Amino acid sequence: MSATAIIMAAGRSTRMKSRRPKVLHEICGKPMLGWVIDACVEGGCEKIIVIVGHGKDEVIGQFQGDRRIHWVEQSEQLGTGHAVQMCQAELKRLGGGDVFIVAGDGPLVRGQVLRTMRQAHQEARAAATMATAILDDPSGYGRIIRDANGDFVEIIEQLDATPQQRDIREVFPSYYCVRVEDLLWSLGKLTNQNAKGEYYLTDIFGILQRGGRKVLAVQAVPAEDVLSVNTRQQQAEVDQVMQERIQRKLRESGVAIAAASGVYIEADVSIGPDTVVYPFSFIGRGASIGAECVIGPMAHVPRNGIVTEGSTVAGVLSIPEVGQ
Repeated sequence: MSATAIIMAAGRSTRMKSRRPKVLHEICGKPMLGWVIDACVEGGCEKIIVIVGHGKDEVIGQFQGDRRIHWVEQSEQLGTGHAVQMCQAELKRLGGGDVFIVAGDGPLVRGQVLRTMRQAHQEARAAATMATAILDDPSGYGRIIRDANGDFVEIIEQLDATPQQRDIREVFPSYYCVRVEDLLWSLGKLTNQNAKGEYYLTDIFGILQRGGRKVLAVQAVPAEDVLSVNTRQQQAEVDQVMQERIQRKLRESGVAIAAASGVYIEADVSIGPDTVVYPFSFIGRGASIGAECVIGPMAHVPRNGIVTEGSTVAGVLSIPEVGQ
């Protein structure tokens, strides 16, 4: 059975000092939300529920042609648990199965990690599973507390952690996989009895455990995938990681990229084998470049540009924008 994804995408860009909805800021030429949707589809999801709030019309407008997406509005920002509570009507229509819950500002999430998490979730017959990561510097993240057998006990937020607990390097980067019926049951028991007066989605793990239902914590998230985007600096750091992934994938398919730091290739680019990309070249999102081409040095291939097999694009001989 395919899974469903819930993507939380209602946040503002306050710390990025931008009027634009946070999830529409681009990483390697693609909105952050686009990367997360792609990962969820790769992870086995056929239905995507996206929770919108700030700038909802702009977000919906960017993805209005994607029929896999079902939009849910969180008009009041009352916490992550409240956001998912807004999805209860959609969840009831599913009739069963598993639900991934991920953040729309975490574009480094990978479909393979979601698959690994769900496989462990199903093999353990867990009610809920979280994917965790080991970080050299866990500052700011909730720590994973395990018992003597290595089983999950609870998540301790940094503000509530003892000095000993703060030394724990296993953290929860907000990757959830939950059975639909268990998610609905636990959402109905959430409260906002905490310092912030918000409904925390992480509370569902404790609710499920106290209800005698199994919760699993799986170390499945590489450290580099954990970084989310809250500031312009973090956006730049995530962009660099994604650029390295794009170039690595192209090299594995037979493309030669000289001086990687001087080349910028956006998302969803297709390049044929034995093509060489020289320094100071830009290749825009959705461009299609044939085999045995020479791109650069100092080339510009625009978004959705087409370079036929065996062609050379170099210096000022950049190809025109599509439609010109």
